[in-house]
Amino acid sequence: MSGENGFYMPGEWERHERTLIEWPVRESLVWPDHYKEVCEGYAAVAKAVSEFETVTVIVNPKDRAEAKRICGSFAEILEIPHNDAWCRDNGPTFLKNSRGELRGINWKFNAWGEKYKPYALDNEAALKILNHYKVPVTDVPLVLEGGSIHVDGEGTLLTTKQCLLHPNRNPGLSREQIEEKIKANLSIRKIIWLNNGLFGDETDGHVDNVACFARPGLVLIQTCRDERDPNYKTTMENLDILKTVTDAKGRSLEVIEILQPPVRFYKGIRLTLSYLNFYFVNGGIILPVFGKDAKKTDQMTGDILKEVFPGRKIVKVDGMPLIKEGGNVHCITQQMPEGFR
Repeated sequence: MSGENGFYMPGEWERHERTLIEWPVRESLVWPDHYKEVCEGYAAVAKAVSEFETVTVIVNPKDRAEAKRICGSFAEILEIPHNDAWCRDNGPTFLKNSRGELRGINWKFNAWGEKYKPYALDNEAALKILNHYKVPVTDVPLVLEGGSIHVDGEGTLLTTKQCLLHPNRNPGLSREQIEEKIKANLSIRKIIWLNNGLFGDETDGHVDNVACFARPGLVLIQTCRDERDPNYKTTMENLDILKTVTDAKGRSLEVIEILQPPVRFYKGIRLTLSYLNFYFVNGGIILPVFGKDAKKTDQMTGDILKEVFPGRKIVKVDGMPLIKEGGNVHCITQQMPEGFR
């Protein structure tokens, strides 16, 4: 299946023109008193990415001066109003074709099943981003967050049933109708449905915490080997699925396990720690790590990624300021592929 004029969603590892990051909004934070820490966490990711490619930090007008003070030496500043700061989910999905032309998908966004209000500005942000960069727009009447999908760039898409089929997203659509819209708009021929996301993930199981393509035919999956942990059953089920399915080209998948970090709580709430919430940049990987009791798994994960991506520099950033708010490096970033428009 080929999308309109041959447009498809490229793998995240393809060359980027830039990375988009939305600046935190104090009013939207779970822990508003952590605003300074969260801003510093976002800035650290933006700075790490800027060593590899252009970064655009999207700001609310009232935050422009502060964001420019913190990030202005290594990032461009763009004013687009937003309610929250998870550009992976409310930002556009970029497509390209064989001629290198770009197009953007403007999905509907409802704040992860209307968990947080207001979200009207977030629902409008993708269109404004695309218009700013003069990227042609395709409006798709489907509630979908970027963190709920991952592609191999060759027609295969990973997702979870827990999220994409959740009744708080598209209650009037069947699984078949959702599949049809995704396949038609992203040039997908095969959707691999994992069952559930990680325990406690307030996104209802985004796949970018669970599994991702490292390249066509190779999938990384975070697993839990403690049978007492609710993530054990979930990750073992997903591992079994990946070991038995084929991709859009009929290939069996090579699957590499990444061991989850030790369980960690903050103010009585279990944090959804995931190494797979890393982000591809041009020539590198930005990897969230968690320190302290996670030092061993931090190191193990870094070593595995060095083997999987021998041509990329693995840059570790502190994932704690972000995960306390519910996401991490991949959640706050959105790649714009290199291309023409």
